Amino acid sequence: MKSENLIPIELFCTNNMIEMTFINSLQQNGLIDITIIDEKEFVIETQLQQIERYINFYYELGINIEGIETIEHLLERIRSMAYEINALRNKLQLYETEDFNERI
Repeated sequence: MKSENLIPIELFCTNNMIEMTFINSLQQNGLIDITIIDEKEFVIETQLQQIERYINFYYELGINIEGIETIEHLLERIRSMAYEINALRNKLQLYETEDFNERI
């Protein structure tokens, strides 16, 4: 992993005016991954959008960490179900096309 893809947690927290304990709580609950290099903590750049969403939930909407965890779980289930629905639609479309071709 390249170091330019890592954001120091201390810098991120300072820039976003949030507590480092919040980031640590997210990590302890399995919502984000923290990388430690030379005793310094970093988050991966690709997680920033997700962390910013969690910041909005926590600080703007007053949702606690457990609530954020529940929301993330439900969103993942929705994404999974949407993927499954799309796969089933594609399968159905294939059968409808075959049935149409057999009638001709």
